[in-house]
Amino acid sequence: MIKPRPLRPGDRVAVVAPSSPFPAEAFDAGLAEIERLGFEPVFDRSVFDRQGYEAGSAETRARAISRALADASVGAVMAVRGGYGSVHVLPLLDMAEVRRARKAFVGYSDLTSLLTYLTGPCGLVAFHGPTVTGRLERGAEGYDRTTLVGLLTRTDPLGELTLPGLEVFRPGEATGPLAGGNLSLLAASLGTPYAFDPPDGCVLFLEDVNERPYRLDRLWTQLRFSGIIRRASAIVFGEFPGCDESGDEWRARETLAALSRDCPGPVLFGLPSGHTPGPAVTLPLGVRARVVAGSRPAVVIEEAAVSEERT
Repeated sequence: MIKPRPLRPGDRVAVVAPSSPFPAEAFDAGLAEIERLGFEPVFDRSVFDRQGYEAGSAETRARAISRALADASVGAVMAVRGGYGSVHVLPLLDMAEVRRARKAFVGYSDLTSLLTYLTGPCGLVAFHGPTVTGRLERGAEGYDRTTLVGLLTRTDPLGELTLPGLEVFRPGEATGPLAGGNLSLLAASLGTPYAFDPPDGCVLFLEDVNERPYRLDRLWTQLRFSGIIRRASAIVFGEFPGCDESGDEWRARETLAALSRDCPGPVLFGLPSGHTPGPAVTLPLGVRARVVAGSRPAVVIEEAAVSEERT
């Protein structure tokens, strides 16, 4: 995997809108948080474009991303929000340009389409982390600063993530490259030129929001029938907020525990990355991670996510 260059204090961070439009007030609050982190947010005026439920045409959104990649003064790229639409920019991006630029890209939810493209065909480490609105705008309540800044700036491994909500579904220990993202987007990619295609032995991270238990079953089954699940050495689930059936007849937790009971490796539930009520942890997709599912469950990031040298 190619690793992005590390961010340095004062570096410029390009803010792009590959998916849906957003409220101006939330945007301004998110930019202020980037400044508090010690970086300079910059953006193209086209970020404010609107075309129905998307932030401008696919061509406009793709050009903004390309300009951010080509700008030597930009150190990283962050998405304003998810929603819908990032899949439309994929055919308009240049894989050679992405590799050459070696810039960190941060996002989640609908941005899973871009994360899969970056870590798959482009072979570049990418970051399942906070968006500018919805997360950064809320400050410490919206995202975990330690993992975001640490992963983007440190050229040594981040190390152990022990989080109070982690729960063991299946015990064990396994290591592999971290892959995954939003379950709905991963399933939707299958059968396309941009299909989610993780390596054998991966640590598979899956998260989602507001999907009823039978829909989680359907999405999981699609990944299972496609052969994705059997490639995983370990499974790490997010928190899946809003996914319980009304009246508590069926719950996401029990559904996912049942679906993953035949997985040969360790399975954890409750990692707060992506959709979570609290601060969202950033995960580096494409680097080696270890899952420890025992009395003290943890996900250990065993490899640096950024590098001064091309790797």
